[in-house]
Amino acid sequence: MLMNRDKSVLLIVDVQARLAPSIHDSDKVAASCIWLASVAERVGVPVVVTEHFPAKIGGTLDALRAVTPAAEYVEKQCFSAQADGCLKGTAVEARRQVIVCGTEAHVCVQQTALDLRWAGKEVFVVAEASGSRDPANRDLAFARMRSHGVEIVSCEMAAFEWLQRGGTELFREINRDFIR
Repeated sequence: MLMNRDKSVLLIVDVQARLAPSIHDSDKVAASCIWLASVAERVGVPVVVTEHFPAKIGGTLDALRAVTPAAEYVEKQCFSAQADGCLKGTAVEARRQVIVCGTEAHVCVQQTALDLRWAGKEVFVVAEASGSRDPANRDLAFARMRSHGVEIVSCEMAAFEWLQRGGTELFREINRDFIR
């Protein structure tokens, strides 16, 4: 199945100030989340951002917050945002497809993705925009999620599927400003 911008929402999980430095390849993970959020905002895909205990772990990275002015921000205590209930009333509840990224891939991202899948959502996890402290845990999480029907995709897969076609003004703008 393809990701469709009219049916999908981008869910960014726990890309927070005190956690980010301990994530393997954290600069790439953060940059990929920022890039994907920028494209989502431009093509009209709603963005929801979770923060796990922000008083202790810090808020969302400033650079990510800067590119998501229209995002819905929710706080959570459970590892799974779906189990926590904080996604009720957000675009995640309203849309059929959930494109997920963030940290840690083997904890909050995985638990949220599996719970969303169990709830009947089409779930896609963006590989380069999801990270863990130990890359082995990230890889295990991807394998486990895939075995439960979660699709593992790339940033560009999401962007091009949201765009659907070339030759449009929106394609030219995204290609010029965002495609790496």
